[in-house]
Amino acid sequence: MDFTGIFRQIIISAPAILIAIVFHELAHGWVAYKLGDSTAKLSGRLTLNPLSHIDPFGTIIMPLMLIILTSGQWVFGYAKPVPVNPYNFKNPRAGMALCAAGGPAANLLVAIVSTVLLKWILLPFMGVIPDFIFNPTVLILKSTILINIVLAAFNLIPIPPLDGGRILMGILPLRYSEFMERIEPYGSLIVILLIVTGLTKIFVLPLVKFFYSILSLF
Repeated sequence: MDFTGIFRQIIISAPAILIAIVFHELAHGWVAYKLGDSTAKLSGRLTLNPLSHIDPFGTIIMPLMLIILTSGQWVFGYAKPVPVNPYNFKNPRAGMALCAAGGPAANLLVAIVSTVLLKWILLPFMGVIPDFIFNPTVLILKSTILINIVLAAFNLIPIPPLDGGRILMGILPLRYSEFMERIEPYGSLIVILLIVTGLTKIFVLPLVKFFYSILSLF
């Protein structure tokens, strides 16, 4: 096992993972706050401080395990869910759908900003900026782009409690929304089964390619 390579991947991926999950969760809380729900704000979650969003297993242990087990080829993580009370919204169903969409939208925005920084600000100074600063920064920005794109795509899988499932619950006719609400307690198991069988790729990979096509505009 290449421990040097794994350690290098951890150094590169850690900032990218933190950026992705912090902005993802912050966006959920910010959208909720703008729609009239102060639960996230009162819970101290409308902040860029990673300590407020870190989940010990999902943010630290699981990404480290994935880096080690896959030799740095696959990295993923999650944060503590932001508390939202839909009954504070004028339209609870629409409000929850908008809150859910906020997370992936924030990740896509972070990926766009990282692309602009990489392509238009950093790369033009290749050879001017010292390599010991330039090379790690390029790798971190590339990792930030990839992780944010994958996180956005994965969360849009249309199964609750993922964001895609919550978006569908907000826009589908009530009877279908109620059906999805009934399967939500089993949603995590369904998602794990899809990951184990590799079926998540059917949905995630096309979205990742689509998001990269958006980034190509920048």
